[in-house]
Amino acid sequence: MSSEIFFKDWELPFAECRYSTGSKREYKLHMHSTFSVGALDSGQVEYKVEGQSSTLNVDSLALINPEALHSCNAITEEGRSYYMLYLDVSWCTQVQQSLWNIDTFVPVQQIRLDDSSLYRQYCQAMQLVMGKETHLMAKEQLLVDLLSAVFRKSCTEQACVKSVPDENIEELKNLLSTSLKDDLTLVEFSEKLNVNPYTFLRRFKKATGITPHAYRMNCRIEQAKSYLQRGMDITETALECGFFDQSHLHRHFKAITTVTPKEYRVNFVQ
Repeated sequence: MSSEIFFKDWELPFAECRYSTGSKREYKLHMHSTFSVGALDSGQVEYKVEGQSSTLNVDSLALINPEALHSCNAITEEGRSYYMLYLDVSWCTQVQQSLWNIDTFVPVQQIRLDDSSLYRQYCQAMQLVMGKETHLMAKEQLLVDLLSAVFRKSCTEQACVKSVPDENIEELKNLLSTSLKDDLTLVEFSEKLNVNPYTFLRRFKKATGITPHAYRMNCRIEQAKSYLQRGMDITETALECGFFDQSHLHRHFKAITTVTPKEYRVNFVQ
């Protein structure tokens, strides 16, 4: 039985996701204004883009430049299951500007990318972006990491981009450690510092060894520990620290401290 899921998080308006299962639908040549990346979960398709033709299998990515005429139709009797990711060109340009010194979007030079590791990264990113228990900044970083890898492998090499001043890293640390109850994007933080958010993401990780989201998650755990020390209810602690619910806090708290929030609260000695 076929099914369709379309997903868009309005806090991340630059991305739209689709997951189709058991599809036998036939596509005519068409185009999108977005940059699009697709992958099969099962099946096999004949894939055509701007006069080029290819067979797409599981373990490869389909890359479609904005406004490129294309079609992608099953050549197996059972149809195909697939993911599609549609990204605004302006957002893609920002990601590319975090890699290279460019002014406009650089189109990819191939329609198919054969890389099993990148394929797995894509599928995992799609599942988490479409999921309910992933913070906005984590989703944003997953997409930036994915698209950075895609562009590096499929675009003509460009000039290097300038780095971000180190003093801005400390400012971002201060911003990331505040308003922990709020689920914010990296764009919202970087606007306060007037920098490209994805150049900043790369520079922050290089300077600190972790991503901004991981840094903010550690700040959330530290705040949760402080609340639990004072005997705050675990569910209330979770919500005050920016977790979606108690189980969300439980998972991340144990991953960082090796104990559950309940164990920590019960065994904290004043």
